[in-house]
Amino acid sequence: MVRLEDLQVFVAAADAGSFSAASRVLNLTPAVASTAMKRLERELDVRLFVRSTRSLRLTDEGERYLSHARLALKALEDGQMTVARKKGGLTGILKLSVPSDFGRNVLLPWLDAFQDQFPKLTVQMRVSDRVADLYRQPVDVAIRYGVLEDSALVSQPLAPTNRRALCAAPAYLARHGAPASLEDLRRHNCLRFTLGDVVHDRWTFHGPQGAEVITVDGNRFCDDADVVRRWALAGQGLVYKSFLDLAGDLQAGRLVPVLPEYRGEATPLHLVCAHRSLLSPAVARLRDFLKARCEALLATMEPLLSPPTSPRR
Repeated sequence: MVRLEDLQVFVAAADAGSFSAASRVLNLTPAVASTAMKRLERELDVRLFVRSTRSLRLTDEGERYLSHARLALKALEDGQMTVARKKGGLTGILKLSVPSDFGRNVLLPWLDAFQDQFPKLTVQMRVSDRVADLYRQPVDVAIRYGVLEDSALVSQPLAPTNRRALCAAPAYLARHGAPASLEDLRRHNCLRFTLGDVVHDRWTFHGPQGAEVITVDGNRFCDDADVVRRWALAGQGLVYKSFLDLAGDLQAGRLVPVLPEYRGEATPLHLVCAHRSLLSPAVARLRDFLKARCEALLATMEPLLSPPTSPRR
């Protein structure tokens, strides 16, 4: 009989590329993870991985079995949620840590819709751009932008294709003109975000010459990303922020794209937690709900931020 925990180790190892990384994700010792893998291979009577001291890759049999393992784990997860709904829906307290701008201006109305579906579920939300310590603070899951530095955290992608956009209010552009090139950004007032003591003043763009990094300056910076966006809305300068944060302002015309021929740097959005055991039915349901909302919002944003096309002659 194949064990559930053995399937979890197999899928985690395939995703992470090593047993040590899989053991961290699942909060297991490497020895326990290795034993689980040997037990699964013995039960199936096949070799699932080719191992060496430096690498781990799936065999042909492992590649074929991986999709079935994922489906089995997903079926069990769906079953947990079905049971929860039959018992009267999701209940308990879901403790979230969210970034300021996304939390206030994007997530709040989405959570209203989510709790309309599950009225017995209580949500406790911490809104801050400071990175929550998921091991010490009373938080179930956090929503975070960017590449995760702690590989031991369990990460669930919400918007893997999200990126930054360079924008300004029409009033600012009317007074100062629009930059004609990336180099032109050096003469503009650029509104910057800080995390800890680090000022985000090196802005990366992707254009015809590949990746280009411009060091910008300005008369304002803040550790609250929502404040930076509000300065931009007031016409105080250029802002370089996540698509998701700027969606409503761009759609309403309060902000307009600047230099759309350059793609902003990637800033994927994740739902993260300290241990896989925290991926409760409520967290799984929230993950699927937010992922669908993010995908729908980003789909509406692409036409607004696509490079202008040259007219046909």
